[in-house]
Amino acid sequence: MAIQSLQDFIARSKEKDASGEAFELESPYMLEVRLDGMVWAKAGAMVARKGEVKFTRQGVLEQGLGNLLKKTISGEGMSLMKVEGRGRVYLADAGKKITLLRLAGESIFVNGNDVLAVESGIRHKITMMRSMAGAMSGGLFNVQLSGSGIVAITSHYEPLTLPVGGDAGDVYTDPNATVAWSDGLRTEIVADISFGTLIGRTSGETVQMKFSGNGWVVVQPYEERPILQPQT
Repeated sequence: MAIQSLQDFIARSKEKDASGEAFELESPYMLEVRLDGMVWAKAGAMVARKGEVKFTRQGVLEQGLGNLLKKTISGEGMSLMKVEGRGRVYLADAGKKITLLRLAGESIFVNGNDVLAVESGIRHKITMMRSMAGAMSGGLFNVQLSGSGIVAITSHYEPLTLPVGGDAGDVYTDPNATVAWSDGLRTEIVADISFGTLIGRTSGETVQMKFSGNGWVVVQPYEERPILQPQT
């Protein structure tokens, strides 16, 4: 990149108000929230703020007893903070790409690591998939987002959406690269066990997510921290 004058740098990088929406991308990696009330945001995602803003970590009772039990068992799940007041809040997550989606009564499932922020009109619920293969790794926990409002999800690099059903048939994904999927799909955890596993080579076993029905699934060209690992 060419050397810039100080004035050019400030003009190029300063915040821009391109819309009147509550959520606006200042860049592919930075979310501006125009706060007038309350939103939920990923704990630790705030990088700057202006105005009278209060941050409160999500309370035990706000998660519901079912969510609390699942989070306790899994050691996973979504850690949120309540952001309240009037002002502007700037959110980011390790330089990941941010995608804004407007839900109008729909429901989607998202990897808990990939939820950056949701408007107050969006309900969030921790869900768990179990199967014989999943039981080997303790199951897989994700977050169901439903209702009306904007959600901000993240991915490492550019996400890819794959159709499920019809000519595409079933889709299998790496759990650690799976970002989100549509409601109504049948999901299960399956293990692909090769001959190498049977003679003691544990690297021959891979745990995958299987999607069937009609809908879509989003993956990223990157594996997050291990969510499911074969047990030795």
